Formats: sequence, C-alpha cells, structure tokens
Amino acid sequence: MFLNKHIPISYILNKIKIDLVIIICVSLIVHFIKNKYNSLLPEMPLAIPAFMGTAISVLLSFKLNQSYDRWWEARQIWGSIVNDSRTLVIQTRSFVMNERDTLIKKIAYTQIAWCYALGRSLRSLDPLKDMDKYLSHEEISELNYHANKPLAILNMQATTIKELLQKGELDKFERIQLDETLTRLCESQGKCERIKTTVFPATYKKYLHVLIYLFVCTLSVSLDNINAMFELPLLISISSLFFLLEKSATHMQDPFENRPTDTAVTAIARTIEINIKQILKEKDIPSPIEPVNFYLL
Repeated sequence: MFLNKHIPISYILNKIKIDLVIIICVSLIVHFIKNKYNSLLPEMPLAIPAFMGTAISVLLSFKLNQSYDRWWEARQIWGSIVNDSRTLVIQTRSFVMNERDTLIKKIAYTQIAWCYALGRSLRSLDPLKDMDKYLSHEEISELNYHANKPLAILNMQATTIKELLQKGELDKFERIQLDETLTRLCESQGKCERIKTTVFPATYKKYLHVLIYLFVCTLSVSLDNINAMFELPLLISISSLFFLLEKSATHMQDPFENRPTDTAVTAIARTIEINIKQILKEKDIPSPIEPVNFYLL
C-alpha cells in the first residue's frame, strides 16, 4: 500500500518503460512516413485525435473506478478481519468459565496464524512459513494435507470451540456467538478469494493500448507543421500520462499480488497479532511492520 510519501520517478518510469519505447518507435516511424510520403497522406483534422483522446479518457476513467472499487473492497474486508479477530479473542476470554488460559491462548494464537496464512496464501506465497511460532508441529503437519491452509486453520478453531463446549466451558448460546464470529471470518476469506480469482478482462487492456497507439499516430499526422524536436516530446508526454493511468488501474485491480499497490495484509496481520497479545497480557509483543521506502506490505 502506497504511503503519503514521495514516490521515486524511477519507480514510475520503470512501470511504463516498455510502452515508452514502443511509443518512441511508433512516433519516429510515423514522422518518417510523413516526411517521405507527405503528398500521399490525407489531411488529418485535429478533431479526430481530440475525439480519440476523449474516448481514451472515458475508458481510463471507467477502468480506474472499477479497479479502485476492487482495491477498496479488499481493504474493507481486511478491516472486518481485524475487528472479528479481536472479537473472537475477547469473546473467548469472556465466555470461558474456568479461565482456561491454555485453551484461550491456543485459540488466540491460531487466529494470529490464520491471519498470516490468509495473507500469504492470497499473495501465492508459502502460507505455513514461520507458523511454528503460533501452531504446534502436529497442527502444522495436519495442515500439510490441506490445499486451502487458511480454511483448515479455521476448521481447527471450530474444533477447539467444540471441545470447550463438550468440557462444559461454554454454554450453547456462547458457542453460537463464537460460531457467528467464525462464520464472518470464513466469509471474509471467501470474499478475498473471490477478488483474487476473478480476473479483470485482459482484452480491455489490449484494446486500450491499441487505441493509445492509434491516437499517437493520428495526432502525429495532424501535427504536420510542428518541428520534430517539439512533436516527439509532446507525443511521448501525452501518451505517458495515459499509460501511467492505465498501469495504476491495472495494479489496483489486483490487490493481492505482493506489489507496492497491494492491500497491506502483512502489516494488518501484524497489527492483529499485537492487539491479541496485548489482550492476553503477553510480554513478547512484536513491533509493527515498518514501511519499505514509500509503501507498506
């Protein structure tokens, strides 16, 4: 997730360097054709590239809105995960009759493990990395048999809550409340997985790029009386803005790809860990995740 800091120009240009090279080549080719076969080319009114530029702006605006909606939905989901994770631990401490600290700590640590495992799974990383801090070796071995590790961890939570009920530590109404919290966590996981697996149409990006290239060609032909040393920078600067907006939208539409534009799932999971450990009055409290230059993962 980008922070309110200065973003290096090198990072910005690196995102569109290939497109810039293509634009430079296209501009040079069109300029050469204009000079070589000027008599054969039709007169290009400036209104045509102006109309195409307006169309590109509308399409980019639509894509930016849709991409931001996906990114914002992901952030809202993880906000719900923060609330429900805290709620689960608070409920457990409040409901368990005999202050079974071992079982309360087990549920709390399993919830921390679920948050990290979900974030890493969404980013296509190893979801069980460093899980020995929160889960036993037997539990980790059991998780190895499951394709969906976060779902398996939630199932472990449900099993522990069932054991508390069977031992008389919970009554039925308290069990129902804990089950409702687990249900909300499961729903949040499903929503994240839906965003992850629902692909934004790839043809939209290709058509948009073709339209930008066509816009550059028509604008170059219409600027027949402008010197090349002014024409080329103008074409590059205008098309660069279009490509930067398109690239920003492309990155925002996939908020779980381990990029600077991602939802900061690792930092959020660390916040949940800090909150839960403080509720348990533990002494070993980790520090919040520090930003990497201008973004937070």
